[in-house]
Amino acid sequence: MMNKIEHIGIAVKDLQMASEIYSKLLGVSSYKKEEVKSEQVITEFFKIGDSKIELLASLNQGSAIAKFIEKRGEGIHHIAFHVEDIYAEMQRLTNEGFILLNDKPKVGADNKLICFMHPKSANGVLVELCQDI
Repeated sequence: MMNKIEHIGIAVKDLQMASEIYSKLLGVSSYKKEEVKSEQVITEFFKIGDSKIELLASLNQGSAIAKFIEKRGEGIHHIAFHVEDIYAEMQRLTNEGFILLNDKPKVGADNKLICFMHPKSANGVLVELCQDI
């Protein structure tokens, strides 16, 4: 079961510029910058209270983030929910008729196992499941 919003992912063209903007906006510095080769992105995380913002910049033109920005521009890319058991949640969502983009979880940013759900399953919103490793 999903028990909280884990983070909101924001696609950006220039990670350094976006990081400066969000540092000023949120009044805090990022706590982590990380390259995620499986997703072809570099991420930077900010934490405010129990909430997190993840900035995502493409490592190459073929990545999902680069394609997203080309099609829709910079902005909110996905919403991620924390789950205790990603395998059980994937099975529950599949049983409910949702379309998952991954057959099994993979290692993502910020020390998480992740799985994405197709946006067509959630009114155009890309949903990410996250479980602590």
